[in-house]
Amino acid sequence: MRLRLACVCVMLVGNPSIAGAQSQVFPGEYWRFAEQPEAFGWSGHKLQVARDYAASIDTAAVMIVAGGIVIDQWGETTRKFNIHSIRKSLLSALIGIYAAEGSIDLETTLADLSIDDRLGLTDRERRASLFDLLGSRSGIYHPANLVSEADAARWPARGSHAPGAFWHYSNWDFNATGTIFEQKTGRSIFEAFDEQIAKPLGMQDYGPRDGMYEPRSGFGGAQGRSVSDHPAYVFRMTARDMARFGLLYLRGGRWQGTQVVPAEWVKRTTRTTRAIGDFGGYEFFWWIAIDGKLYPGVDVGESAYAAHGAGGHYITVLPAYDLVVVHRVNTNDRTLPVGGTDAGTSIAREEFGRLLALILEARL
Repeated sequence: MRLRLACVCVMLVGNPSIAGAQSQVFPGEYWRFAEQPEAFGWSGHKLQVARDYAASIDTAAVMIVAGGIVIDQWGETTRKFNIHSIRKSLLSALIGIYAAEGSIDLETTLADLSIDDRLGLTDRERRASLFDLLGSRSGIYHPANLVSEADAARWPARGSHAPGAFWHYSNWDFNATGTIFEQKTGRSIFEAFDEQIAKPLGMQDYGPRDGMYEPRSGFGGAQGRSVSDHPAYVFRMTARDMARFGLLYLRGGRWQGTQVVPAEWVKRTTRTTRAIGDFGGYEFFWWIAIDGKLYPGVDVGESAYAAHGAGGHYITVLPAYDLVVVHRVNTNDRTLPVGGTDAGTSIAREEFGRLLALILEARL
């Protein structure tokens, strides 16, 4: 029998007319709960079908919010789990805030910033810009912290691609971006997130102590040994706090009358025409749907995008349905290798696609 040690948070709006009327509703200190999902355009019976399916996979909790109001919920929505690579989308939001203030320039190169690494970067690698790193197109394949052995084996050879020329999902790019953020702002990522996003959104659980820097890597050395000067920035968060972050993006970066993340940044970073495989593209640390394709077996509608974490962690934003889905898996009890799902609790991408399809089918 599979362990069911996970958490899903789903934020949804069903009937478009209701969505329009409720679109500016935000949670206050606590989320507001609806007694009847049918009053907000959702079938309680079909939501139960989604619940039953979730119980058959490694999903243990769901929270459904329509227009800022919780329609249904179950499971560990208040438990903190490692969010894995969803951390990258949180940093993307912070970069947008500080870029608008002028503290960060996306066109600056690693050479301009005096960014190097343990094995030394070549002159060509140092010509990569922050913009290249945000698109996972730096062309730098230096060993990186928090990379699994399996992922490391699939990396391109160093020097095989010029900056900006080739997409590769690289923790070196993500981790070095964190270093650059802290260098240019003088702030810890975790403190900046608390001040600039968590507090304005009224997150109920997050605090700076929920972040840590992680040098662990299987690339170039034993687990537990740092192989790069740029640590990973690891977040632990609850589903209900991640739901607020998803709602913030669904509302164009605006929260109760305050523009928390610049609207133009939200728009710019959640659009792409460059496909990565069969299910959308990737820009600015967000996975982005193309022609409704983001997960197998479900049409996510126009302009959808998502933050993903290893093992089945998701914040999926579906503007066509005024919908956000946050899916959690429990990686607290056993270590899940980043980039792989051969240990620890996890679900397959296809399973999440099926769950999301069932949720969408519950719309009346």
